[in-house]
Amino acid sequence: MTPTTVKLHKNAGSLELAYSDGAHFVLSGEFLRVHSPSAEVRGHGPGEEVLQHGKKNVKIASLEAAGHYALLLHFDDGHNTGIYSWSYLKELCDQQVEYWEKYLSMLNAAGLSRDPEEQALKFFNP
Repeated sequence: MTPTTVKLHKNAGSLELAYSDGAHFVLSGEFLRVHSPSAEVRGHGPGEEVLQHGKKNVKIASLEAAGHYALLLHFDDGHNTGIYSWSYLKELCDQQVEYWEKYLSMLNAAGLSRDPEEQALKFFNP
């Protein structure tokens, strides 16, 4: 489903999407970054996924259309290789709570953090 409105909130670094059925969503840069459809995050096959961590402050710096079917998001941490199809963005909108809870659970199980400074401290002081 293609959104009727796509708006980048530069200060917050978030993406706002509205749909013809009245549904309206705001997705944070962090949420979109850790759920990137890129090979860097998803790997090249099952079991190759890379759990993203330390991305709490990541924002969307800019976006561009990828044809008529997707967006290419540029994040302020330099990541810009995931193409977010309209259907994947709608999935992220509809499943935002579940995906976020699963992500936090995976971070906790791996002993990782959303906070980049906390991650750096763990790296230098194991």
